[in-house]
Amino acid sequence: MQEKKSGYLNNEKKYAKLHLMAEDILAIDNLGVIYGKGRFQKKALEDINLTVKKGEIFGFLGPNGAGKTTTIKAILGLLVPDSGMALLFQKSALFPASRQLIGYMPEIANYYWYLTPKELLTFYGEIFGIERRILLRRIDELLNVVELADYKNALMKTFSKGMLQKVSFAQSLINDPELLILDEPTTGLDPVSRMNMRDILLNLKNKGKTIFFSSHELSEVEIISDRVAILKNGRLLKITMPKDIMNEKGEHLTLEKYFFELVKNG
Repeated sequence: MQEKKSGYLNNEKKYAKLHLMAEDILAIDNLGVIYGKGRFQKKALEDINLTVKKGEIFGFLGPNGAGKTTTIKAILGLLVPDSGMALLFQKSALFPASRQLIGYMPEIANYYWYLTPKELLTFYGEIFGIERRILLRRIDELLNVVELADYKNALMKTFSKGMLQKVSFAQSLINDPELLILDEPTTGLDPVSRMNMRDILLNLKNKGKTIFFSSHELSEVEIISDRVAILKNGRLLKITMPKDIMNEKGEHLTLEKYFFELVKNG
């Protein structure tokens, strides 16, 4: 693993020179990941290429097992790819400094049940070295944004799935990140809460933040995304703008219908 990681870092400049522009916050270049060995070997990702620009909301779509979460793990530096590279702010994703400006919301967050939202956010804020006075103010602001202000001192073991999702979303924002990476952020949320999250994401975009998220809620993706990428079986099928989908075939297609047709035939 150490040899693989070392080679990955040594190749950083070669990949960085290929196509990056100043506004590219995230770049994935010929990314490949293989799980298992021998006859159990499986290509989880194969030659994935994409860039996400500053201030863009980028939807990352695909059926279960397409490779979305594996891609996110590579972006976060949680795994070393077998080929290619993920770059954050034009630096290798494996460098800790590259991840300081990122907020991450996992699909399933497992927190200590005996903590309260305030305690959890305090813990994450201290990891980022946020000054105590600023941190406490920020915690109150975030819990108000996700509509959990009245539950900041309640034990999370009493929370519903939707409430836990809100806590997880709040922790992804604790460091005021430049790039937000969300894995199925609306899972477990009711329609009103989904709409609220949509408004929050659009507000973050208006502030110049960049958002990369995977989701199965295609109608939500269509509303807020500037561009979307569609994966199937570890291969990138398409990168497009939702507004261009209708023009591609000369007929009115929703993102949902376009997605199903592409995945079925891709």
